[in-house]
Amino acid sequence: MKQVFSALPALSLALFSFSSTASFAESKVTVEDARAFLKSSEKAIEEISEEAGRIAWVNANFITYDTNWLNALMSERTTKLYVSLANQTKQFAELDLPPDLARKMKLLKLGLTLPAPENDPEKIKQLAQLNTEMETIYGTGKYEVDGEELSLSKLSKIMATSRDYDKLLEAWEGWRTISPPMKDMYSEMVEIVNQGSRELGFKDTGSMWRSKYDMDPDDFRQDLDRLWGEVKPLYDSLHCYVRGRLVDEYGADKVPSDGPIPAHLLGNMWAQSWGNIYPLVAPEGAEPGYDLTKLLEDQNYGPRKMVQTAEGFFTSLGFDPLPETFYERSLITEPRDRDVQCHASAWNVDGKNDLRIKMCTEVTGEDFNTVHHELGHNFYQRAYNQQSPMYQDDPNDGFHEAIGDMVSLSITPKYLKQIGLLPPDASEEVNTSILLAQALDKIAFLPFGLMVDQWRWKVFNGEYAPKDYNRGWWELREKYQGVAAPISRSDDAFDPGAKYHIPNNVPYTRYFLAHIFQFQFYREACRLAGWEGPLAACSIYGNKEVGKKFNAMLETGAALPWQDSLEAFTGSRKADATAILEYFAPLQSYLDEQNSGNSCGW
Repeated sequence: MKQVFSALPALSLALFSFSSTASFAESKVTVEDARAFLKSSEKAIEEISEEAGRIAWVNANFITYDTNWLNALMSERTTKLYVSLANQTKQFAELDLPPDLARKMKLLKLGLTLPAPENDPEKIKQLAQLNTEMETIYGTGKYEVDGEELSLSKLSKIMATSRDYDKLLEAWEGWRTISPPMKDMYSEMVEIVNQGSRELGFKDTGSMWRSKYDMDPDDFRQDLDRLWGEVKPLYDSLHCYVRGRLVDEYGADKVPSDGPIPAHLLGNMWAQSWGNIYPLVAPEGAEPGYDLTKLLEDQNYGPRKMVQTAEGFFTSLGFDPLPETFYERSLITEPRDRDVQCHASAWNVDGKNDLRIKMCTEVTGEDFNTVHHELGHNFYQRAYNQQSPMYQDDPNDGFHEAIGDMVSLSITPKYLKQIGLLPPDASEEVNTSILLAQALDKIAFLPFGLMVDQWRWKVFNGEYAPKDYNRGWWELREKYQGVAAPISRSDDAFDPGAKYHIPNNVPYTRYFLAHIFQFQFYREACRLAGWEGPLAACSIYGNKEVGKKFNAMLETGAALPWQDSLEAFTGSRKADATAILEYFAPLQSYLDEQNSGNSCGW
């Protein structure tokens, strides 16, 4: 099973002239001035966000010249508004504000992912155009194979199913032909947003991103290193085991027995998750567990039924059903008549109850997991929709990604029996085969989840100049993942741009954190449910006590620092990777046994 990681659509705002907030620059400001400023800012955001959300939705679902134009215009106006608001927060910097106002002021200052210079309309416009153009290049990208123009979804299917070394290489290299035109655009964008970040008081945009985590940016970076250090031994064992099996499949002339793994052989376009090569690395003679895709096919599941089943998981915990409009307005399958952005995502278009997903769903075990993940976003969005606009988000962007993934961890044999996908007499044991299949997604992803923003932060701080973009990308991929480009890559290439989150400017550390938090949340949920067996066999399906405590955390949104929200549910104020080690402990023993005598590392 492979998880597709979603990105919540960024808040976009329509045309707005910010005249309703008074200028406080001429006289000494007070706490009441700050309160009035924030109240007016929240009203402005709330009033126009729905229109912007609908434009973004239409553009993602109907990629045309005109919808691109509208989205670029909206992006420009959004940036102008948020840059203005963020810069106006500086006049209140010396005030001793009450905690609630201080938090809102901080969130407003950090509201933009990509800030632009406040008094340079041309650069604001240029930034919006660059972003839309890069998104469009990615969203409409195709590569010809045997005379047929293939989209990313079809090229990804080749990567997932083929075992032909050369065919895999063609699909891998072909997708990366779309991204070189983005390179100069990306460089221009970096220059603009760094200028905007410096105007807001940050060293660069990477420092600004890291400032969103309720801790010092440098301390946050060190904490990521701590978490990676905790899980790296398990990843190293998995890498060693998988590489040995790939040597057996392709030969030592193609897969070095003591070096990085060629990136095109791991079943995924970016080698970020390896679940699709499970048949190549499955334990010899072990019970295979179950084939979720086959179970779904045998019981005639369609995409809509998969989504309804995921909804049923949340309602079993006591959450209210999704609104009827969810199924009327969501994009659940890929249209045949137009270009759409297929990357799975969850939306709350009006900030209230217009919940939707956008996903080109296939009847696979992978997408069964994904719809549980996406609906996790939707139920989270609805849980905090009574908060003020400033707080309608998660306190740590890893939380949003972790919620659905935590539910996906409950897709165990026990759960599949409860919903009738497995027969009543099926074993509820989570054996080595099942754990390995999960690790090929969950554990294999961790270093990729960490390195994407490591690359961006080095770009933002100037350590990687444009000529170093591609070299730096592969330098980090080898360092963290132990994977390498299968062929020589030119400095003129822009392989980072072949990954959705780079041209779409979605911060990526959230996904690494989500993989930590989901196990931490899951372990606590299982404890609350009274589970006493192996952690990997637990399912919280149907437990309303868990649902009640879980929803209490979700409802607070971003009103509290993430450490407070984490403590309210788990009792701990620190991100903790030990739950991962507990979950996969039986697999670690198996991998150690299999790797005995082999040369590991790269």
